[in-house]
Amino acid sequence: MKQYQIRIYQPQDFDVWNTFISVAKNATFLFHRNFMNYHNDRFEDFSLLVFEDDKLIAVLPANRAGDTVFSHQGLSYGGLVLSEDIRVKDYVAVFKVIMQFFESKEISNFEIKVLPKIYNQTIADEIDYVSFLMKATTNRTDVYLVIDGQREYQPNRNRKRALKKASELGIEIKEENNYKDFWNQILIPNLNVRFGVSPVHSCDEIIKLRDLFPNEIKLFNAYQDNELKAGVVVFLMDNVTHFQYSSGGNDRNDTAALDILFDFIIKKYIHKKYISFGSSSEANGLILNEGLAYWKESFGAKTSVQSFFLFKTSHHYLLDTVLL
Repeated sequence: MKQYQIRIYQPQDFDVWNTFISVAKNATFLFHRNFMNYHNDRFEDFSLLVFEDDKLIAVLPANRAGDTVFSHQGLSYGGLVLSEDIRVKDYVAVFKVIMQFFESKEISNFEIKVLPKIYNQTIADEIDYVSFLMKATTNRTDVYLVIDGQREYQPNRNRKRALKKASELGIEIKEENNYKDFWNQILIPNLNVRFGVSPVHSCDEIIKLRDLFPNEIKLFNAYQDNELKAGVVVFLMDNVTHFQYSSGGNDRNDTAALDILFDFIIKKYIHKKYISFGSSSEANGLILNEGLAYWKESFGAKTSVQSFFLFKTSHHYLLDTVLL
C-alpha cells in the first residue's frame, strides 16, 4: 500500500505549491499563493500538501475555524487539487488520509465549495464519488450560468434590441486600469443600494491583485461622451472567462451600456471553452434571483451548478471497504 505524508503549508512551501498549481488538472490562479495571501490576515490558513514519498501529488487550499476546516472561505471555490495522472483509487486513499489527519487535529467537519466543473483542465469528478461514499451532506447548491463557447453565441431578441440601442447612443468600450472610478462611482453604490453589501475586494485589494496577475485580471469600462456608464472585471483562466464584477449606472437600462459591455467581452473571449456569469441564486441557494438569471440567460447562458459539501471527518472509515 502506498504511503502518504501530509504537511500543513508553510511560507517556505510557496514555490513548490505554485509550481504544482500551474500543472494541476483542476486549479485556477485563485489557488496561487499570491492570490490566497492577500487576505491571509482574515483566515487561519490550514492548507495542506500531500506527498507520496518525496513527490507532491495533491494540495488542499483551506482555512480553519474552530473544529471545522473550509476549502476555502476566502475563495470562490476549493477542493483537493490533483496531479493529472492520479488514479481514482489513489484519490480515495488520499482523501481518507486527509480525513484521518483532520480528526487527529480535533477537526470534526470539512466543508468544500466545490470547483465548478467548467474550470477543470480535464475530467476530474472524483469528489462527487467520495462525497457519496462518505455520506457527505450537500448543504448548498448554487445556479451557475455559463455560455458554452463551443456553440454559436446567440443573444435573444430583447438583448439584441438593447445592443442596437447602445450602438445608436455611441457607447464606447475601453480596456483600462482605472479601477477607482468604477469602484467608487458605480460598483460600491450599486451593491449598497441593491443588496446592502460591499464588494468582496476593496479597490486597493483588486488593484494589488491586478498588479500580481496582470494577464488574468482585466477591467473594461463603458462610456457615453466620456462619462462612465458601466464596468466589468473579468478573471481569465485557461478555458474560462469569468465575470467577477459587473455593474452599471442608474441609467443602465436607458443606455444599455452594461449590455453592450457584456456583448463585447463575450465576443472578445468566445474562443475560451466557457464564459462564466457566476451564481444567480441567493439565501444559500434556496432562492433563485429570477431577474438576474433571465438577464444572463438572455445572452445564451445555460445552467450549471456549484455544490457545497459537508463531510464528517469521522466518516473516513466508510472508505475502508471501497477498494477490493
